[in-house]
Amino acid sequence: MPRPRLDDRRTAILDAAEQLVLEHGFDATSVAAVASHAGIGKGAVYLEFDSKADILDALLQRATARMQARVDAELGDDVSLSGAYRCAVRALHDDRLMTAALLDDRGILGSHVSAVTVGRYRTRHLLVIEWLVQLQDQGRLRADIDPEHLALALSSATIGLLSANALLGPLDAEQLEGALAALATMVSAFEV
Repeated sequence: MPRPRLDDRRTAILDAAEQLVLEHGFDATSVAAVASHAGIGKGAVYLEFDSKADILDALLQRATARMQARVDAELGDDVSLSGAYRCAVRALHDDRLMTAALLDDRGILGSHVSAVTVGRYRTRHLLVIEWLVQLQDQGRLRADIDPEHLALALSSATIGLLSANALLGPLDAEQLEGALAALATMVSAFEV
């Protein structure tokens, strides 16, 4: 198999890593296995990523971007909070890596689940506030709702879903989908 061109190396690494992580789990996936599966040398992986954890972080960022692009495409110009949640549910349901991330699935994400800091959630929370302000400015969200308070409620609900797996027992993708759909119905009360 020919080695990927330099421009394609990062994508090849991420494609190989995603397949291996989904098949065998993060803990059982080695950098050497990723390199071999991508058809490159192990050293080439380290030219793109400092560590195995950095590869998974990049995979999760890529999956988030993939999910966001799908939601944006489905929503088009008719953006609503409840519509975004409903589209996100469909996108999430179809993406095993994102489902694993939201379920804190140790079988797939392994030890990385407990190693991630709170910054992972804070960044998302700030983006939600920004988006809610935009919806309010567009007249799509009730003016009497404080975007920061709603963002805190939504972020708390999402984080609650993340910890539900550990606190309430194993959740499956269907339960997660149902919970997110229920949230979509709840937030429709805040829309104009």
